[in-house]
Amino acid sequence: MTRFVGLDVSQKITAICVVNDADRRLWRGQCPTNPEQINTLVRRHAGSDAHIGIETGAMTPWLVHELRNLGLEVVCLDARHARAALEMQINKTDQNDAEGLAQIVRTGWYRSVHVKSFESHRARALLGARTQLIGMTTRLSNHIRGALKTFGLLPGAMRGLPFDRKV
Repeated sequence: MTRFVGLDVSQKITAICVVNDADRRLWRGQCPTNPEQINTLVRRHAGSDAHIGIETGAMTPWLVHELRNLGLEVVCLDARHARAALEMQINKTDQNDAEGLAQIVRTGWYRSVHVKSFESHRARALLGARTQLIGMTTRLSNHIRGALKTFGLLPGAMRGLPFDRKV
């Protein structure tokens, strides 16, 4: 019998729900958001061949890659599509959301989302940090130039000399 698992992830706690292919809830609980602990509970309550569904989010790449490395079958669901289905619930709790995600995976009414590699996320993070630093430097130098104009000091173009020496 195939088992389907929904994971509703937050920074500290992950709600887990296991349902079978006959639409019966088998187990529901929560654990710290840690791939090893999630793996242990999923294998205990759903077996190693369970189909796991998780929504897109900030921690999704880490969890998906770690759970896949531990040998679990994980599908990433688009959060906007999952939210549309989960909004129909009467009581919106983490546990009910986890059960809703398990039901979405069970029915197959989802569009799987590709989870980028860690190398891709690393490159994007470095480029984003570089862009932020360049922007901060530009804004700071423009602010200093504007403040100096108040006192009649015009540093001019910053070509050639370092900004601090010119100021």
